[in-house]
Amino acid sequence: MQGKKQYLDKEVTRFRLSERIPPHNLYRRLAELVDWTFLYEQTRALYSHTGHPSLDPVVFFTLVLVGRLENLVSDRRLVEHCALRLDILYFLGYELDEELPWHSTVSRTRQLFPASVFEHLFDHVFAQCVAQGFVAGNIQAIDSAPVKANAALESMQPKQAATADTPLSTGVLTAPAHQLLQEATRQAKRQKAPGALGATHSKARLLSNKTHYSTTDPDARVSVKPGKARALNYLCSLAVDTGHGVISHVQADFADSRDSVHLPRIVGSLQPRLQAQGLYWHELLADAGYANGFNYAFLEERGIRSWMPVFGKYKVTIEGFTHDSVTDTYTCLADKPLPFRKFDTSADGNWLKLYWAAYQDCQHCALKPTCVPTAKRKQLTRTAYDPAYRRAWARQQSPQGQTMRRKRQSTVEPVFGNLIHQYGLRRVSTRGKAGAQKTMLLAAIACACCQR
Repeated sequence: MQGKKQYLDKEVTRFRLSERIPPHNLYRRLAELVDWTFLYEQTRALYSHTGHPSLDPVVFFTLVLVGRLENLVSDRRLVEHCALRLDILYFLGYELDEELPWHSTVSRTRQLFPASVFEHLFDHVFAQCVAQGFVAGNIQAIDSAPVKANAALESMQPKQAATADTPLSTGVLTAPAHQLLQEATRQAKRQKAPGALGATHSKARLLSNKTHYSTTDPDARVSVKPGKARALNYLCSLAVDTGHGVISHVQADFADSRDSVHLPRIVGSLQPRLQAQGLYWHELLADAGYANGFNYAFLEERGIRSWMPVFGKYKVTIEGFTHDSVTDTYTCLADKPLPFRKFDTSADGNWLKLYWAAYQDCQHCALKPTCVPTAKRKQLTRTAYDPAYRRAWARQQSPQGQTMRRKRQSTVEPVFGNLIHQYGLRRVSTRGKAGAQKTMLLAAIACACCQR
């Protein structure tokens, strides 16, 4: 006999939510393993002792964490989704007949809490990963990737020229007048060049972070990645422990900045975090974007061996010259010395060392017509961090250097893929750099909570 299920919309007389959630469920395990009560003390100073009760801070943080775990970017969709899931209701501490917070309440509470509270939660979860043996600490891999901002290119407007009488306004950004003029001249020449992008399109605009800003999100920056369209983005800088792929540090940066600029801040935040857990950091893996002389020397001073490919412009030796490291002197083919003379700085602010020969040596040298036909003497310019560069280059050429390169690729790049495709980091739903920092921290926390 064929059976047919009959649905009766009756009122349940006896129902216990905890009995319906299996022990292996992710949210039940998180509720049992992680102690969230420290958040009350972290947020106590943000509230008054009078007035209506606010949204429970623990409920807020567990709710937005669910958004990352469920790969939901919208607060409205998050609340609708949670109302349909028994395990999530149990994790949040809500009964079936209780109404969840409004999505606008979630958004306002996110703006209320500073990024430091999110960082404390990240440190708390990271400590749990260390206690479970998921973090080795000795080798860290770092990388960065653009994350789309909550703003469109159509929101870009020209900056105003800054003058002494310009009032301080939060709605309009300014830039030095000479910089705006220089950029406008350069763009006009580029647009007239044969085959220039958008030259034949009447509505095409040349946008630059130096001359334009987004009225929707002034902190967002125009950037482009090979193979992808230009967009307003933030830069997500990430550090991953190579033991089990646990994220050990994450930060939001401006998308138009170089990776190498952010390395000191990453190291300055990550090393104390590891030391607080009794872990010691010995080696760092990164791509060539983080490489420069200051960073090599900075890491050596902190006792960290770097595995970063030397940038392509650097040359270990200068053809036709030999170097004596004891006297810090170069010798040319004519056996004339070029001693170190003084320090200087490049246009980017990097420290340089200048070497030049004596005037008499070059004036009476038989090689002058081919060596320095117009100059009075031969001069060499080297980076002030040349010894650190040489050591980094030697490590790069070793067999272990190739092994470390593959280790970096197999560690940090898959983690970025998971954050973007599984933990809602494909786009920042908030606005402002502080909001982007909170979003990235939540995605990293969600990734750590799923660590096995």
